[in-house]
Amino acid sequence: MSVPHPIPYQGSKRNIADSILAVFPSGINYLVEPFSGSAAISIAAAYHKKAEYFYLNDINKPLIRLLEQIINNPRKISDEYEDIWNSQKGIEKDFYLTTRNRFNETENSACLLYLLARCVKASVRYNSKGEFNQSPDNRRLGKSPYNMRRDIFAVSKLLKGKTQLSCKDYKDILKHISKDDVVYLDPPYQGVCQNRDSRYYNGIDFNELVLELKDLVYDNISFILSYDGRRGNKSYGRELPKSLGLRRIEINAGRSTQATLLGMNDITYESVYLSPALISRLQLNSNHLTDKLFNPITLSNYQ
Repeated sequence: MSVPHPIPYQGSKRNIADSILAVFPSGINYLVEPFSGSAAISIAAAYHKKAEYFYLNDINKPLIRLLEQIINNPRKISDEYEDIWNSQKGIEKDFYLTTRNRFNETENSACLLYLLARCVKASVRYNSKGEFNQSPDNRRLGKSPYNMRRDIFAVSKLLKGKTQLSCKDYKDILKHISKDDVVYLDPPYQGVCQNRDSRYYNGIDFNELVLELKDLVYDNISFILSYDGRRGNKSYGRELPKSLGLRRIEINAGRSTQATLLGMNDITYESVYLSPALISRLQLNSNHLTDKLFNPITLSNYQ
């Protein structure tokens, strides 16, 4: 069986997880995700036995509750999803809107899972009140109950009994990292960090993030950061200070969904930054960072 993925989530690193795992050192105690989203990296790391324990945090409380249900109560959430999914037949559009209202009133985990499975491009959107307001994709019904149950139970088997979950500010999480841990940071796309954006509960401040990264470097913490990228020759995002001493690599993420919709052939490259402590743990230097080792990763002379 391939790596399970019960939560469809735009921006998930599921498709490039193998490339990110390629820069994981051995002997990881906790893999910590302060911006866990759908937990795609932790799930992949558990599947490939890259870490002993996992810490999933996200400021989106309903999302963390859904992950908790998937990990610790797989039968309950699977049954509830199946009931909701079966109830939509013949009234799919109206049922989606009714379920969306129900979720905004109750934050029910099974409702959220159904909305994520049915919404346009698996793309979460919130209005100014913090309510889920993405429209349904009327061309599909969402993952079948059978396939959803299979993935939910597989994730539970991988993470149950060795995963801690929380809903805190990412800065609070970074205060308690051990040198034996690895932190994977996948903050909201930095192009919208300075202002509120409908895709995220909260943005993050660029300068605050830089200060947090500086402290992690000073404390010799091993971390991996996904933060910017480019499509074709156009770069996105504000460049991180070179004084942090991070090593940047570029991962070929293929054609973006948006490029495909527009009939474009541009390839998207996602930037991943490695901390000095991580590089040291990998016992790598610039001569060892080769395309052969990190295929399909392209190296950058960032340092």
